[in-house]
Amino acid sequence: MRVAVVIALLVIGSIAFHFLSPWWMTPIASNWGALDNALILTFWVCGAVFIALNLFLAYSIYRFRHREGSRATYEPENIGLERGLTFWTAVGIVLMLAPGLIAWNKYISVPDDAAILEARGQQWQWSFRFPGADGVLGASAVEHISADNPFGVNPGDPWGRDDIIVESSELHLPLNQPVKLLLTSTDVLHNFYVPQFRAKMDLVPGTTTYLWFTPTKKGTFEILCAEYCGVGHHAMRGYVVVESDADFNTWLSDFPTQSELAGPAAEIAAIE
Repeated sequence: MRVAVVIALLVIGSIAFHFLSPWWMTPIASNWGALDNALILTFWVCGAVFIALNLFLAYSIYRFRHREGSRATYEPENIGLERGLTFWTAVGIVLMLAPGLIAWNKYISVPDDAAILEARGQQWQWSFRFPGADGVLGASAVEHISADNPFGVNPGDPWGRDDIIVESSELHLPLNQPVKLLLTSTDVLHNFYVPQFRAKMDLVPGTTTYLWFTPTKKGTFEILCAEYCGVGHHAMRGYVVVESDADFNTWLSDFPTQSELAGPAAEIAAIE
């Protein structure tokens, strides 16, 4: 009897905590409301199952408790019960998976008008590379990385000479402009995550991953590394500043191109 009461109180307390808790998702600042919808639906489905199963457990403990003179009957199988459990389990799984699959299809389908830039993770900082006037990011490779070439831009690739190098953990983006972020790592696994944007993705050494989003609110939002990357993991933070096109262009103009950063030696190497 006491166990049944404790289980029932656990259900009531869990429901109260869910609705009264001050902790919830940060206000969204991107186009990824579909991710929120999928997560909230998962909460409702899992919550309904949690409530139903635990209340049924509490009822069963109370209803079928030991009493003098009562004996349990042995029922090896119940076809109706098994069919019902199979059906409703399938319904729950579909309800949880379908919205996620729809959101994932959008997640990997980058708009044609998305601006493309690169974010590089390194223990324990962020840096960024924008295409220059030609609108194209130059090819890059690990063997080209040096103090004057932090992104490893190929010196022989003319498309990379005007790439703009932002050696800062502060990234500015224009409001309402879709952005495809190419993600690379210099050393170990990292993860680019801005809670208000919802989108996140691992940075994997030796390959290039990507994510895309559209900033929908002006403001400053914190970049977190959501993949443990060493003793300085907690300090690997940056900021995304979402602003008007004019302010963004002014900010970007303060940073050097790859040619300016590498100096005359790189120009000679590129010609040769």
